Amino acid sequence: MASLYGEQTDILVRQNENEDFSKVAFMKVPEGVDHAIVMRQLFGRKVAKDKLPSFFACEDIAYPVKLSMEQCSSELTAVYKQKVASSFAEHKEMVDLTAGFGVDFFFISRLYEKATYVERNEELHAIATHNFNVLGARNVITTNNDASQVLDSINGKISLIFLDPARRDKQGRKTVEIEDCEPNVLELKDKLLEKAENVMIKFSPMLDIKNAVRKLECVSEVHVVSVEGECKELLLVLKRDCEKMKCFCVNLGRKEDTISFFADENNEDEITYSTPLKYIYEPNASLMKIGAHGVLAKKYSIYKIAPFSHLFTSDTLVETFAGRRFEVKSVFQMNKKELKESLNGIPKANIAVRNFPLTAEELKKKLKLKDGGEEYIFGTTLQDNKHVLILCKKA
Repeated sequence: MASLYGEQTDILVRQNENEDFSKVAFMKVPEGVDHAIVMRQLFGRKVAKDKLPSFFACEDIAYPVKLSMEQCSSELTAVYKQKVASSFAEHKEMVDLTAGFGVDFFFISRLYEKATYVERNEELHAIATHNFNVLGARNVITTNNDASQVLDSINGKISLIFLDPARRDKQGRKTVEIEDCEPNVLELKDKLLEKAENVMIKFSPMLDIKNAVRKLECVSEVHVVSVEGECKELLLVLKRDCEKMKCFCVNLGRKEDTISFFADENNEDEITYSTPLKYIYEPNASLMKIGAHGVLAKKYSIYKIAPFSHLFTSDTLVETFAGRRFEVKSVFQMNKKELKESLNGIPKANIAVRNFPLTAEELKKKLKLKDGGEEYIFGTTLQDNKHVLILCKKA
C-alpha cells in the first residue's frame, strides 16, 4: 500500500519517532517534504501507541491534526461500542454519519456486511479512506459528504446508524446540550428512526442524562462509559418501539465493572440510611453519573450515608462492589479537639468531599495535610445534616 504522504516522509517519521519533540520541531527536511506533516505523524503515532494500539501496529497509518487525535475515541471505548452493536438483531448494513478519523466506525464496521463512512471534511475523508485500505477493511465505502444529504439518500431500512455529533460551536467553544451539537439529532430523530432499526449516538459525559432521555423520548439503552474511573462518554441507543429503558454502567481498564439494570429498578424510596459503619463505598464514575443509588443499595445490601452524600456503608466487606472500598478508622467533626485526636501523627492523606460545605482543596488547607499516603479522608454530611470527616484506608 502506497504511503499517503510519500516515502521520504515515512522515513523521517521512522527515524525520529523516539526523539524528543523539541529536537525534531526545528529539524530540516528534504525539499518536497512538508515539515508540518512529519510533525503531525510523529504526534499521531505517539498518541496512538497507547490510545490506538491496532493503528499504531500498522506503520502505514496516516494521522490527522492534533485536535482530531485528542478528540477521537480510544480503541478501548471503540471496542466497547462494537460490543454494544453486536447485541443488535442483524448486521447487514451500517452508516456512520459523522465518522471523523474513523476509529469508532472501523471497529463497529467489522460486524457488518456493508459499512458506509461519511465525513464532510475533505482531508479527514482522504486520511480515513487511506487507512481503511491499509487495515484491509474491504466492506467499507467512504463518502465525502454532509450527514443530512446521506441520510436522505438511504433507501429502505438499514441495521444501524451511528453518530458522534460535533460538540463545538462555530466559534470553537465546547458545547454539551443535544440541540447545540452538529448535527442536531433532535431535528433528525424521526428521519434517523425511519432509516435505521438502531440509532447509536455518542454524547459528552457532561450531558444531563435524564434531560436527554426526556427530549429524545425513544431511548432503549443508556451506556455510561468510564475508563480507569474517569467518565469518558455517553452512548444512547434509540429504537422506534422501546417499552423499557436499560442502563449500563461500565468501567473499562485494568479492573472492569459492568452493572446493568432497567431504569424503573432504580428505586431510591427503598434505600435505607445509616451513619458510617465499618466499611465505606464510593461508586465508580459511571454509577455516580447515572445516579444508580437504589440499584446499588439493593444489589449489595448496603446503606447510604445520606440522600445527597452518595457514599454507602456496611458492617461486612462487599468485595465485589463496583467502585472503591474503604475500612473506616474513625469518624469525627471539625472541632479542634476531635481533629487533634484523630489526625495525630498523620502528615498527609487523600482528601475527597461528598456533599460538604468545603471543596477538597479548601479542606486540605484547613487540615494542613499534604496529598498522598495510605490514609483517605472523606468530608461529607450525614442524614441528620451533621458535617463529619471519615478517616479510612483502602479495604
